[in-house]
Amino acid sequence: MRLLILTQAVDENNPILGFFIDWLKEFAKHCEFVTVICLYKGKYDLPNNIKVLSLGKEDNCQLRITNYEFFKKIKYIYRFYKYIWQEKKNYDVVFVHMNQIYVVLGGLLWKAWRKKIGLWYVHKQVSCSLKLAEKIVDIIFTASAQSFRLKSKKVKVVGHGINPAIFKPAGIEKNSNVFKIITIGRIAPVKNYELLVEAAEFLLNSKLDKKIEVKIIGAPQTTDENTYLEKLKKIVTDKKLEGTVFFPGAIPNKEIVSHLQSADLFVNTSQTGSLDKAVLEAMACETLVVTTNEAFVEIFGDLSDLTVSGNTSTELAEKIKFFIQNNNQGERQKIKKELRCIVLNNHNLDSLISNILKIYGSSTSR
Repeated sequence: MRLLILTQAVDENNPILGFFIDWLKEFAKHCEFVTVICLYKGKYDLPNNIKVLSLGKEDNCQLRITNYEFFKKIKYIYRFYKYIWQEKKNYDVVFVHMNQIYVVLGGLLWKAWRKKIGLWYVHKQVSCSLKLAEKIVDIIFTASAQSFRLKSKKVKVVGHGINPAIFKPAGIEKNSNVFKIITIGRIAPVKNYELLVEAAEFLLNSKLDKKIEVKIIGAPQTTDENTYLEKLKKIVTDKKLEGTVFFPGAIPNKEIVSHLQSADLFVNTSQTGSLDKAVLEAMACETLVVTTNEAFVEIFGDLSDLTVSGNTSTELAEKIKFFIQNNNQGERQKIKKELRCIVLNNHNLDSLISNILKIYGSSTSR
């Protein structure tokens, strides 16, 4: 199979999309050739049967162009049509990662050329462009039933793609008088990080045996998100939590593993309603997790104690407090092993890519 992939970035240093490098490598193992069209091209080391074409966002970064949004978009669209046309004999099927606008732009041409179209989408938001894309594509891939909220017979729930060879336990038992809490993701209101900050205040006032440390790893991407970060920092200052809650900024995906391995607990307060990949990465590292995200209720099964049904800082703090005070190492290890098994069995990168390609082979193009 020869595959065309459209994605936002091919860059191993990208804190959000750096993981996609592993996806591309896995696709390359199973495909004769892979052509990738991305908005931004950064650093990467990929197999010889992968060709990467960029729409040129990195050119704008180098030239520090900031005031010509219209002309930049014209450039992107021109290159998009140029690439899908010049490469059309080099791919049989199309895989669009997250950004459905590529389906809207290229879908009719791909249909005319009899190229089967698949869209990967994991978010609760249902936009007009997504509704239009759903009509065009042949297949919609998503990580869980909650990760795609538009009713469609084209949906295939295939799990997430975590590389267990990279995201794995350190093999060293943590033993410290500091209980390390970590969360990772874009700094945005939908992540609901103020809940974690407020829980940290509650824990500090609980006179625990251990000191706590909270790291909120990630960076804002928009003006509104920058405002949200400043709001969080003000809450931390007002509550005198500067020695407890830290904002290290964005960290490349390839460097996240060591942070997950050294943490005692990963806390996810996201309100996206979709299966958060960062939680699964923590699980693969055998790091204990607690989440308020409804999407994980079904995923955890018998480990439902890891979810917080309410959305209050007190409930979250009580759940975290339980893990701080629980000294039953046997029970903790059992939970950690079960968390990793969930990822290995249902969200393994190798299985995901194989399944995606198998579905392409079995589905009928419209």
